[in-house]
Amino acid sequence: MQFKTASLMNFLTHALPILDQPHVVAGTALPDLLRATDRQLRVRRKMALQAQQASDALQQQIATGILRHIDDDHWFHTTAAFVEVNLQLAVQLRERLPGDRGFRPMFLGHILIEIFLDAVWIEQRPELAARYYQIFASLPADVIQDQASQIMGRSTAPLAATWQRFGESRFLYDYSDRSSLLVRLNQVMRRVGLRELPESLLPWLAAARELVESRFNEFLTKPDGSLHYPLPSQD
Repeated sequence: MQFKTASLMNFLTHALPILDQPHVVAGTALPDLLRATDRQLRVRRKMALQAQQASDALQQQIATGILRHIDDDHWFHTTAAFVEVNLQLAVQLRERLPGDRGFRPMFLGHILIEIFLDAVWIEQRPELAARYYQIFASLPADVIQDQASQIMGRSTAPLAATWQRFGESRFLYDYSDRSSLLVRLNQVMRRVGLRELPESLLPWLAAARELVESRFNEFLTKPDGSLHYPLPSQD
């Protein structure tokens, strides 16, 4: 079953420090999966903060994951590594896509950084990706949808179907294969109304991956110098 999302993001990287907390992991995925379900479904920080005060422990944990995602994005997107590499990738793309001076190069640079971070984790620590997908398989999709609807204060259907497709498709493994990744990227381009990317970019994707990997530790370090991603112990 094919999973089509409005964006490809660093799902695994968001979840790494808390893989022993399944419902918090679920919360870290919800901001992106909600938008994949319906681009109008944007969970706000205020909603998650309110849900953290709920009497339902499950809702509290999911809300904690949502907040973790939002907070991670805030500091991650302001790091020097992200700003500099995003610009480098955008410039390189403009050189390879003549006449493309609009939004697409910067947008693509942004999502490629996040994609390649997950790709590095998956290749270096494959057991972490396996554990991540085990969590998705273990959590009932209808329960996640119900909790998300309570947090959002509105129906989030058909989030349950999106959740199930995401788990079954295992598309994070496509991040490591350039041809498969290009297919996924072009799904994104179509969904957001941008022109598809040519196959001529395949060699460049390898170079872009090397650039991101060269600054891997910088991407995972907060602006205050603290390392945000201590690895879970290997089981």
